[in-house]
Amino acid sequence: MRQRRETLKNPEHELRIFRIRAFLAAFLIVTLTGLLMGRLVYLQVVQHEVYSTRSEKNRVRVEPLPPTRGLIHDRNGVLLAENRPTYNLTLIRERVEDLDATLALLERLMELSPEEAEAFRVRSRQRQRPFQPSLLMSDLNEAQIARLAVNRHLLPGVEVEAQLLRYYPDAHIMAHALGYVGRINAEELKTLDPGRYAGTHFIGKTGVERFYEDVLHGQAGLRKVETNARGRVLRELGRTDPVPGQNLRLTLDKGLQSLAYELLDGRRGSIVAIVPKTGEILAMVSAPGFDSNQFVTGIDVASYRALQEDLDLPLFNRAIRGHYPPGSTIKPFLALAGLVEGVITPDRVINDPGFYQLPNDSRRYRNWLRWGHGRVDMERSIAVSNNTYYYALAHEMGIDRLHEQMSAFGFGQRVAYDVFGESQALMPSREWKRGRFGQSWFPGETLSVGIGQGYWQVTPLQLATATAVLANRGEWVMPRLASHVGDREVPQRLPGTKRDITVSNPLWWDRVFSGMEKVLTGHEGTARRTGVGLEYRMAGKSGTAQVFSLGQDQRYNADQLAERLRDHALFMAFAPLEDPQIAVSVIVENAGGGSTHAAHLARAMTDAWLLDEGAPDVEELLEAMENDTGSVAGN
Repeated sequence: MRQRRETLKNPEHELRIFRIRAFLAAFLIVTLTGLLMGRLVYLQVVQHEVYSTRSEKNRVRVEPLPPTRGLIHDRNGVLLAENRPTYNLTLIRERVEDLDATLALLERLMELSPEEAEAFRVRSRQRQRPFQPSLLMSDLNEAQIARLAVNRHLLPGVEVEAQLLRYYPDAHIMAHALGYVGRINAEELKTLDPGRYAGTHFIGKTGVERFYEDVLHGQAGLRKVETNARGRVLRELGRTDPVPGQNLRLTLDKGLQSLAYELLDGRRGSIVAIVPKTGEILAMVSAPGFDSNQFVTGIDVASYRALQEDLDLPLFNRAIRGHYPPGSTIKPFLALAGLVEGVITPDRVINDPGFYQLPNDSRRYRNWLRWGHGRVDMERSIAVSNNTYYYALAHEMGIDRLHEQMSAFGFGQRVAYDVFGESQALMPSREWKRGRFGQSWFPGETLSVGIGQGYWQVTPLQLATATAVLANRGEWVMPRLASHVGDREVPQRLPGTKRDITVSNPLWWDRVFSGMEKVLTGHEGTARRTGVGLEYRMAGKSGTAQVFSLGQDQRYNADQLAERLRDHALFMAFAPLEDPQIAVSVIVENAGGGSTHAAHLARAMTDAWLLDEGAPDVEELLEAMENDTGSVAGN
């Protein structure tokens, strides 16, 4: 019995187990305490700077300060592009816990349509640098700002920030020349300097705004602010002020630009005016225009679709991208080229029976006056716009020399210094046709080029530039839109300026100018009605550009054609003849004869620039044009 009790209870054994367990517990406690102390030492001593910095970042935030965009003025100091205060809605994705829920709430608060909501979501997911705000919405109204303020506690990472927004007071008139700014997209974000554009949501997209983006934008600044746990700014700890963009002063004259837009009177077309001696672009209008302010804040889908589907193409800049056959406006240039190449003399006379025929070819290339002009010399060929004279001249020169001489005036090339998006149009050649169509050049195509038709295409800016070079007697001055960048004046002699055109006999200029003056003042001049009452000497040339080709025995009848199949009206001019102060090109689409529908507009532009009484009465002028039946068919 005693032996059994000893078996059931062994105090020594139990004591030994207790000691072992106590030792293990003590060891575990000491080990864990040591690990804890070691971790504390590591965090407090070794990693002190790391976690101190992290803590500071939770309390202190560095925010970018976008620079103020430079202003744009016309030559007289009239403001063309300004900055107005507005409020933008921004989002920092890294501070948003549930992006979808946040966007859904914002869409309800902003009362967005389904299409606007979709665009809203696309912008929220646009690639952005870490902790940089994405622009969700611009130009918030007071009601939207109030709703956001009330629900701010539900919108972490969402801010309403005050910023200056671009505004164009004369948007429709200046849209194509100035261009506009718009939101920075994902592709642009990849190429922009992250420091310089920190906090910036807008960038120049077209026109002057795009070309001079570097000087207009400025340099972003920074500010260090202290925030609370909800991210609300408590105080500013320091700042580096942004550097504002430089202001631009343009060569454009707002009054002349507005007049050009009024003269076109809603018709499709373009007017460009240049100071020949300096290359200053006084006016560069493409009509119809559009409200460029819509693109700054983000144009809605319906409005953009309406602009795209408009048959008049208001978004298309006709002044620099419109391609038109120059028609008879190039005859003074061809006459001078014929003199330079020794193909004609000023007094050479041809007999015009009303048509021209190539050797061994039965086809008749007709003059616009079907019974012909009889005896025609160079000056009369310009004044009456005789086609037969220039058929013969073109055939004798050949396309190679024609291409070389016309290229010297800038045809088929980009001609301006700071006009973004300018097209080079087309001055055809043998090589061009072989590359484009894989065909040889035909003699009949040379004749078409000789009257400004066929493959030859010009822009209104090219035609105005060539007219300015002609007025300068061959001296090239590159057209430009900016006269001052900040305090720095843009020089007249710019990089890329083409070589001057020289002639062996300076009197040739006078003979060509004489023919151009007779266009307006001669009794046979194609624009003689436009020249009535001129108070200065003006040289010009009308032109009519065919929209489609007529057969050999077909006759043009505008009344039987759809409006958009009618000829384009063109006119180029400079004045005063003895000391040119302005060169103008006018193109009115589908208006018919240039001697009526374009010449009067050119005269109005030169009157406004040269005469003290300023701009003419536009309504009276347009009414007179409607009643004018003295146009010369085909010119």
